Amino acid sequence: MKLLKVDTVNEARSRLMECCGLMMPQTEMRGLLDAAGCILAEDIYSKENIPPYRRSIMDGYAVRSKDLGAAGDMIPTMLKVTGEVLLGTDSSGLKVEPGCCIYVPTGGYVPDGADSVVMVEYCEPFVSGMLAVSKSVSPGENVVQAGEDITEGGILLCKGRKLRPQDIGVLAATGITEIPVFVPWKVTVISTGDELVSPDQTPGRGQIRDINTYTIAARSMAEGFKLIRTIAVRDDREALKEALETAKSDSDLVVISGGSSQGKKDMTAELIDEAADHGVLTHGIAAKPGKPTITGFDEKSRTLLIGLPGHPAAALMVYEQILISLWRSITCCEKERTVRVIIDANVPSAPGRMTFQLVKLSGGDKPEAYPVFARSGMISPVSEADGYFIMTENQEGIRAGDMVDVHLWK
Repeated sequence: MKLLKVDTVNEARSRLMECCGLMMPQTEMRGLLDAAGCILAEDIYSKENIPPYRRSIMDGYAVRSKDLGAAGDMIPTMLKVTGEVLLGTDSSGLKVEPGCCIYVPTGGYVPDGADSVVMVEYCEPFVSGMLAVSKSVSPGENVVQAGEDITEGGILLCKGRKLRPQDIGVLAATGITEIPVFVPWKVTVISTGDELVSPDQTPGRGQIRDINTYTIAARSMAEGFKLIRTIAVRDDREALKEALETAKSDSDLVVISGGSSQGKKDMTAELIDEAADHGVLTHGIAAKPGKPTITGFDEKSRTLLIGLPGHPAAALMVYEQILISLWRSITCCEKERTVRVIIDANVPSAPGRMTFQLVKLSGGDKPEAYPVFARSGMISPVSEADGYFIMTENQEGIRAGDMVDVHLWK
């Protein structure tokens, strides 16, 4: 099997998508804190108004705005204080009558009869329970109406939402304590290579510390996947075969980094072809970097398999564009975050291939993108970059001053 007939990135993704009728993730109910970072499996509706009653947004006095029509610094209006709202107590029996007012703390219940709250800064108590008010107010001023934040029956969060801390707060506000989420894929990451040693080892001559295991595993966890294990194996056919079979037994996704190009020890494609009852789906993609990419699907174990290039930048970007993109599609998740910016230099493309270009963004009101070039095996440029943009197969390159859509790193 040779890297002769390659697929486009879209074709590689589509081939995997055809198998995903069997790979649709299950759903489960999770508590609020356990759901953070997960993808919502159903639309969620509010069963109540938030706030449930009219609330003051300031420390002040609940008033009838028409009683203060003539209030000013020179001639304040006198109102009678007839009560006080206490936080956490039922104040529904209080009512503001004409010419009267009631003290309300921030967040407190605004009594019936009042339509606004005047801030304490404009009020001065007098004897005999009277209050001098030196500012007029408009109806509704400093008052949040019942249901103004969240309306009963309204949609709170849509299916496909990746739950952020503020989303968890919205659910807590409405009394929702359990929600349905998609069960994250379980992932095993395998790195191959006789030259690899673990990060806690000092490399000898001809050796290098394992990079891709950790970048791909970390990216998987950032997406919310459950990392089952990482395995580093030598360029040994039986060892890699055993690692693949172990991973298939309990993982939805098996990622192999390295061993996918046309070297004499590269047996990834052959082993994926054996391990996947659907065989190899894609052997090579029309992308730079990233051509030596292999995919497969095993229906019996319901496992997706992908062989990534050994180049750290290529491995990460291909993983984003094929597997992460696939997961987001089948869970209806929002697409990755992109920003549209000006590129500050000419960037050539690879004719007939999709080209990924690392960039660093400048600060300021109008950020620009600066190309970051990474030679094979380099990791520091990948860390330096804020993301990457994509040139299609038909583009001849990008000129300085053109606008590009930068896919931001997670």
